[in-house]
Amino acid sequence: MSIAPTIGVFALQGDVREHLHALEAAGAKAVTVRRPGELEAVDGLVIPGGESTTMWKLADTFDLLEPLRLRIKNGMPAYGSCAGMIMLADRIVAGADGQQTIGGIDMVVRRNAFGRQIDSFEADIDFAGRGALRAVFIRAPWVESVGSDVEVLARAEAGDRIVAVRQGPLLATSFHPELTGDAGVHSYFVEMVREL
Repeated sequence: MSIAPTIGVFALQGDVREHLHALEAAGAKAVTVRRPGELEAVDGLVIPGGESTTMWKLADTFDLLEPLRLRIKNGMPAYGSCAGMIMLADRIVAGADGQQTIGGIDMVVRRNAFGRQIDSFEADIDFAGRGALRAVFIRAPWVESVGSDVEVLARAEAGDRIVAVRQGPLLATSFHPELTGDAGVHSYFVEMVREL
């Protein structure tokens, strides 16, 4: 793979621009993905924060849901932040009626687990043993349980809540690293894409 992998950002809804900037800062060529043809052209994909029910409905409307599932099933690296974590979960709790996900990570995620918008907060967490990282939680989910093949990368609230996981080529965080100016999580993902 080239030194600068091409990483797409799911661009139908969510904080797309911030992820594009963070990926560029981490050494990737960042592009938007809105159509199946654009999805086929990327080495990896970021699914941003936003509103998971809206993302699911738009992905279905724009005929991206099944292509996303297929690319992820076939090993494309993907990183989901906040709503993106929900989209990569095999199972969700407190989802909207009939809410679907892309799936791929053997985990149960609770939607809006940390509370409403007014309950948003920042915290220092240890991410994947790389030291302290400032994490921004906005109407964030948390991971209630993981399968045996899922690696827990970070916890919050005195270690009680799982907020970052990895399973093979898939990465998910319940927080928004694209809002802090620290490209550490994006660099971690870019390295994952380079390795695969």
